[in-house]
Amino acid sequence: MTIKEAQVVVDQWIKEYGVRYFSELTNMACLTEEVGELARIISRRYGDQSWKSTDPKGFDNGKSALGEEMADVLWVLICLANQTGVDLTEELRKSIEKKTFRDRSRHLDNPKLKT
Repeated sequence: MTIKEAQVVVDQWIKEYGVRYFSELTNMACLTEEVGELARIISRRYGDQSWKSTDPKGFDNGKSALGEEMADVLWVLICLANQTGVDLTEELRKSIEKKTFRDRSRHLDNPKLKT
């Protein structure tokens, strides 16, 4: 599925099952919440934090929870793009172009990355 196709599928789902988009402000809060859930998994699985007894069950079982949280972040981001008229395909293309021009040698010349 392309990004453009994902934007269409999410829009169709919202119209069929979601009644309407949440407000942009609510979706921004939802995005923040989803990023926090993703951060919790990453900080415990790959970082220095240990799992708490209050962490949701399944978060420490394989990569499915990690992927699920990433997909949740993507879902809300697509919702925000749809409701604000942003073409994520075009914006990603422009972002890659900008980074390529700006950072063409920045990372290649960074001694901290040469290990």
